[in-house]
Amino acid sequence: MMFTRVLVANRGEIAVRVVRALHELGIEAVAVYSTADRDAPHVELADQAVCIGPPPAAESYLRIPNIVAAAETTGCEAVHPGYGFLAENPAFVRACDDSGLVFIGPPAEVMERMGDKVRAKEQMRAAGIPLVPGTDGVAGLDAVRRAAQEAGFPVFLKAAVGGGGKGMRVVRSEDELESGYAAASAEAEAAFGDGSLYLEKVLSPARHVEIQVLCDAEGGVLTLGERECSIQRRHQKLIEESPSPALDDETRAEMETAVARACATIGYRNAGTFEFLLGPDGGFHFIEANCRLQVEHPVSEAVTGIDLVREQVRLAAGERLELAGRAPRRGHAIEIRINAEDPARGFAPAPGTVTRFRPPLGAGVRIDTAMREGSEIPPYYDSLVAKVIVWDETRPAAIARTVRALSDLEVGGVTTTRELALDVLASQEFQGGDYSTSTLAELQGRLPSLSPA
Repeated sequence: MMFTRVLVANRGEIAVRVVRALHELGIEAVAVYSTADRDAPHVELADQAVCIGPPPAAESYLRIPNIVAAAETTGCEAVHPGYGFLAENPAFVRACDDSGLVFIGPPAEVMERMGDKVRAKEQMRAAGIPLVPGTDGVAGLDAVRRAAQEAGFPVFLKAAVGGGGKGMRVVRSEDELESGYAAASAEAEAAFGDGSLYLEKVLSPARHVEIQVLCDAEGGVLTLGERECSIQRRHQKLIEESPSPALDDETRAEMETAVARACATIGYRNAGTFEFLLGPDGGFHFIEANCRLQVEHPVSEAVTGIDLVREQVRLAAGERLELAGRAPRRGHAIEIRINAEDPARGFAPAPGTVTRFRPPLGAGVRIDTAMREGSEIPPYYDSLVAKVIVWDETRPAAIARTVRALSDLEVGGVTTTRELALDVLASQEFQGGDYSTSTLAELQGRLPSLSPA
């Protein structure tokens, strides 16, 4: 039975995105907001809205009792978490379950297993998925030292829980190992309350490629191809595209088959993303799974024609996938994240008032945003201004259309990453499709947008 009313436990462009999808399904949407977001577009678009606290996320969007109470008092049957905040928090899923609310996402048990990166790797090993060489699990300093000597430097020290680049250190020699371990462990403890680390070999140059998946409760699995996410800074993605210029048809099919096998092994449900590194030899290695919708999900929507948010809702309501296996796809899509940040100052946040906002228009261009003239970009949350998603028949045509769209985009009052995106798109590396996770750092001295004025 389809829901009649759903609470959207998020803010910004993703809250707007989910509200619109709910309305398209004939479902009422209830928004939540902090006092900083009282006049935000997602509040206006929703059928009802509930204030859940003051501006700091820890006192509003991360307050599980407040969000559950908002859903209960407004008569919601389900909760969509968006991404970020509580989207991958098993305690939130269980709180929803305890209150009779359907969580639109995977079960808490799956989320717990895959959220613990060490357990996730164990599950993937059991499913026969290739892994990055490293320790078998959480390791103390002595075990890490032995593994590093065996794998060879450089190596990655990674937090066993959490994400977003926290608790991660690249160690390039044995002399750096002890201090790097202490620093990564302390950062992980501060961010996630758990300082446990594990080690992986640094694959270099490497590409970051992820597979989008949808799963129903009957064991049906649909893979929607890959997204190339290698243009990133400090492990945060800036530009995504699909299909990846690094994959041939055989490797793509092998990766999607592996992900389908992994989903069956762990009993995955709803939407998710399995992330891989491609080594210099073209081999793929599992790194983590994201048990939620991804920021870059419109890329997969553009090439498959499948609305992932609507599918999430349908799956959570107990419907089966209409199609299983590998989704047909067509053309090429690119997503650019426009953030209120200053690339020339180390991507320093640039909050403020958007005095002018003119999104690009035209065929094959989609804008996901919660911005308008007069909108405030507060210092409390993510600095995303808009996502520019472009589709065309071929990669060269998609790149040209993306350049046109970015050139048409006008954002006044705050510094953004628009010029950086244009610089990257014009680079020989991106134009040729020959780039890696280290490309942006390597372009540091060559891109005008990365040079201090």
